[in-house]
Amino acid sequence: MNFFVSLHKRITSLHRNLSINISFLCYYIFVKLHPFWIQLFYFILISSIGFLFLKLLPNKHSSLKLSNLDVFFMAVSASTVSSMSTIEMEVFSNVQLLVLTLLMLLGGEVFVSMLTLHVNNKYFLKQSQKTNNIISLTTNSEYLKSKYMRYLLHVILAYFILIHASGYAMIIAYVSLIPSARRVLHGKGLNVHTFTIFSVVSSFTNCGFIPTNENMIVFKKYSGFLLMIITLVLTGNTLFPACLSFLIWILERITRREEFGYILKDKTNGVFAHLFPGLHSVLMLALTVAGFIVIQMILFCCMEWSSEGLEGLNAYQKLVGALFQSVNSRHAGESIVDLSTISPAILVLYLVMMYLPPYTCFLPAEREVDGEDDDANKGKLNLIENLMFSQVANLSIFTIMICITERKSISHDPLNFNVLNIATEIISAYGNVGFSTGYSCERQLKPDPNCKDSWVGFSGRWSTKGKLILIFIMFFGRLKKFSMHAGKAWKLC
Repeated sequence: MNFFVSLHKRITSLHRNLSINISFLCYYIFVKLHPFWIQLFYFILISSIGFLFLKLLPNKHSSLKLSNLDVFFMAVSASTVSSMSTIEMEVFSNVQLLVLTLLMLLGGEVFVSMLTLHVNNKYFLKQSQKTNNIISLTTNSEYLKSKYMRYLLHVILAYFILIHASGYAMIIAYVSLIPSARRVLHGKGLNVHTFTIFSVVSSFTNCGFIPTNENMIVFKKYSGFLLMIITLVLTGNTLFPACLSFLIWILERITRREEFGYILKDKTNGVFAHLFPGLHSVLMLALTVAGFIVIQMILFCCMEWSSEGLEGLNAYQKLVGALFQSVNSRHAGESIVDLSTISPAILVLYLVMMYLPPYTCFLPAEREVDGEDDDANKGKLNLIENLMFSQVANLSIFTIMICITERKSISHDPLNFNVLNIATEIISAYGNVGFSTGYSCERQLKPDPNCKDSWVGFSGRWSTKGKLILIFIMFFGRLKKFSMHAGKAWKLC
């Protein structure tokens, strides 16, 4: 009997020591390692698990065998919310679509931020326990920080559940009330609930996958559905900090708890990167997002209003479609038009929008000027430098302008007038270099008998408006040393 009691104690002790060691190892990994390596391991892990499930589960066509590389590619694309595809979406069965949904959910920025916040909270709690004593329990800075983070974690979880639940309810109700939308899904063999869950998660995480081969093109006439997706896209990415701050502000007003006030003042000292301190920062973020959307909508409507992609839509549907494209260009990637058919000017603008980080905002700030009597100069410098764009932004704007002025040549002579050649000419002029791709009559799709090759630069074939813009670019480039501080008001984060 004593032997069994002793054995039980040893096993219990061994189990306790093993648990402590595992806990210490996990603590070391999550706290001591750089977050880059932690998140890289996390994404590789969930992608690999997703790949195994996608391979084991049957697809819609039993005779179709998917290559391992393509399946792993799709798993990585879903977990990193990239929505790059090498397999048609309608090949996947309902169960496989749910696996992709789970990968998008686990890889979404909001979910990953919750995991990170939870780990950081555990770390600060341990720190407070180490340095804490009986008298200073409620005044220990690490303990207070952990307390605020715990409240913040609960708010984010509530936000996460609320958005997904409301998005699911709205789309289910819409599909139920619009028979033609329901027929589209039935015609493609898609389960309504699977489609709804998939679309809600994909839009909120800004992944951009839709269970149809044509993405959102088949739904371009359903403006109500597009508006719902737009709301999910904004609340899950570019406007997430603003929505979260607004929710915390409401909770503070309702509950009168000081913890929410401390969270709004960022008493976590920047531990949670998605929480912007101060009303001014949140407001400027929201205004910047709105400004980008308006600019894209204006250009899209000007260039594509009568295009083939919007054919058959009324004015209201075209406006909603333009809004949908403009919102999705930042990071979501859902589309109601074939991007290969839209004008190069819009494509260049989309390139810029895709490049910008989600929380890019215009935040004017003062720059110090030497000397005590330079208040007037300081004010002028602040105004000019805040309004001016960075040099990369200027090059993008110039490229868009040239794509607009040369749109006829781009349409009729695409091999010579391609965006890369245009960008090369613009950057060469801006850098005062002089390189040029030139112009070749042999590359014309419709040969012109009067065309003659010459040793002039590519811009020699441009229109008058295009040449005038390039003249301005050369002047601007020669004086670019005076705009080195431009763009400081733009915060890329």
